[in-house]
Amino acid sequence: MADRVNQLVNQLNYPRGLLVGQVAIVTGSGQGIGEETARLFAKEGAKVVIADIDHLKADKVTMSINSQGGKAISVAGDIMDAEYIKKLIQKAAEFGNGKIHIIVNNAGYTWDGVIHKMTDKQWETIIALHCTAPFNLVRAASPYFRVKDGEPRSIINVSSTSGVNGNAGQINYALAKAGITGFTKTIAKEWGPAFGVRSNAIAFGHIATRLTAAKEAGAFVEGPDGQKIALGIPQKQKDARAEGAFKDIPLGRPGTATEAASSILAVASPLFSYVTGQTIMVTGGRNM
Repeated sequence: MADRVNQLVNQLNYPRGLLVGQVAIVTGSGQGIGEETARLFAKEGAKVVIADIDHLKADKVTMSINSQGGKAISVAGDIMDAEYIKKLIQKAAEFGNGKIHIIVNNAGYTWDGVIHKMTDKQWETIIALHCTAPFNLVRAASPYFRVKDGEPRSIINVSSTSGVNGNAGQINYALAKAGITGFTKTIAKEWGPAFGVRSNAIAFGHIATRLTAAKEAGAFVEGPDGQKIALGIPQKQKDARAEGAFKDIPLGRPGTATEAASSILAVASPLFSYVTGQTIMVTGGRNM
């Protein structure tokens, strides 16, 4: 009975969804956590801009959302391309009749290596992808966030426990994700007082995506100059951990992409209207 009462109350408060009337850019939303985030946002009434480097995947997600009654457009391109960022902001603003409400900086991948073997290209690419690209996007979107129209504005930056605790073999990724903490807090302090913009980061632990699958599965991305960068964890390394797998996670398992996306939705929603400048750990309890 109590559950039914709560359901009715929520329907009265949010009759058309938690994000109705809002326009959201979700980078890296052609698959994985980004795709699930886009789908959840659309179900809650948001108009979603699918931003991904893979045109086919972006178009497929967009068509799927629209076929299910949601509203989405595909704006595919490389988030590290300044011209693409201009196009992305322009298309999003047109889609939103001159307004943008939410940015989810999710796009990214890992390019691992131990310290003494890491190349300049590995280092510079990961820093550019996880720090410079989100900065360029937020800066370009500033005219749509530094406004006083009484509507909510939220920026959500995807981080990682690698940035909080460090991780062997990921010094480039760890630095980049650690930097997201300062990036997030600075936005909150600059744009919160006058414009009410909320800025938060979510640090994910072990989420079941292509980044944590066996490297032998063959997932890869194209890095600088078309170089293929293998994704995932070597099977031997996964096997070595198998006996004690997930014992350090109180919930005893990795999270799903949908669970990860649900945390992003929660932070973007009015349920978190008084939360800003935080790095929220979504880890199943690991490292608490």
